[in-house]
Amino acid sequence: MPTPTLADIQAARARLEGVARETPVYRSETLSSACGRDVHLKAENLQRTGSFKIRGAYNRISMLGEAERRAGVVAASAGNHGQAVAWAAREVGAKATIFMPQDSPMLKVDATRHYGAEVVLTGPAIEEALEEALAYVAESGATFVHPFEDPLVIAGQGTIGLELVDQVRDLETVVIPIGGGGLASGIALALRESKPGLRIVGVQAAGTLPGGPGFTIADGIAVKKPGELTMSILERMLDDMVSVTDEEISEAIVLLLERTKLVVEGAGAVGVAALLHDKVGGSGTTVPVLSGGNIDATLLISVMRHGLASAGRFLVVRTRVADRPGHLAKLLTLLAEERVNVVEVEHQRETPDMSVAETGVELTLLTRDPAHCEEVLALLSEWGYPAVRL
Repeated sequence: MPTPTLADIQAARARLEGVARETPVYRSETLSSACGRDVHLKAENLQRTGSFKIRGAYNRISMLGEAERRAGVVAASAGNHGQAVAWAAREVGAKATIFMPQDSPMLKVDATRHYGAEVVLTGPAIEEALEEALAYVAESGATFVHPFEDPLVIAGQGTIGLELVDQVRDLETVVIPIGGGGLASGIALALRESKPGLRIVGVQAAGTLPGGPGFTIADGIAVKKPGELTMSILERMLDDMVSVTDEEISEAIVLLLERTKLVVEGAGAVGVAALLHDKVGGSGTTVPVLSGGNIDATLLISVMRHGLASAGRFLVVRTRVADRPGHLAKLLTLLAEERVNVVEVEHQRETPDMSVAETGVELTLLTRDPAHCEEVLALLSEWGYPAVRL
């Protein structure tokens, strides 16, 4: 399978003109200050279908002959690639059938259907979706659109690299998510030819690597290893390949939403996570690619609550009050006088180590920072409400 050339990536850019958005680059003062370097964000989460995948999918599908379009296209995807193939197929008038793991985020399943594709849910792993997709291709004669192991797909993703060269003049370091490796391969090929001397770093989710738990909130890059073609490119083109944990990814999602007002999925946040935890190396103007923004709403809520708790912005405590009228109100009044906002209150009367005259109370409080959490705990103790932090 041939490696795409700079000419292939330039040709892809011409095909994508008026189809894919040239996504903006924003400088982040918050990240620049936190990382000690000038940080700009390539907001590919604002791309059509919510991720970079439209570039490669359209570049591949637009090159199909008339008979191939009539036979339709097939993809196996956890979400973003499926949405992109569905959208691109609709644009060229081809039928799309997308095989997705049964636990794919409903946001991505519904969006794929919305773009006109038939969605087939398979087993829990992407490998099972891929197996069923290939069996369907053998029976139907449809064209399989691989998410990364395809020169035309790689060339389409590489158009991001050409845009970066135009958009960021003093570019020194680029940080790119790696799942199957199509995005990083394409961007790296474009940058190495267009602007030699750059530092290019790929970032994987630690959860899917050997020795990891086998799960990651970065479902868009939940691939055990890159493909043969993409890996052969990455080995030659990348300066480094690092990994980040789900905890680090969660922190990056929260920061991006709160400080830059950008909604980014786990896969799209790994570059920022690597920067925040000093894993990227190099110096100078740095651009992490925010590869997508298709995060399930329920996951986003969980990530935000967890992230705020980790940052000392949420405090959950368990204490006890006398089980008589007015005693809970007294505690809540004391907290209100200290300007502590109570988000949730839950009674727990069945706790075995509690007297019949008491009731357990679990409080979720909004706090400013870790120091404020300690201050609130000290106040509760001073008021006669010994509290256990949860």
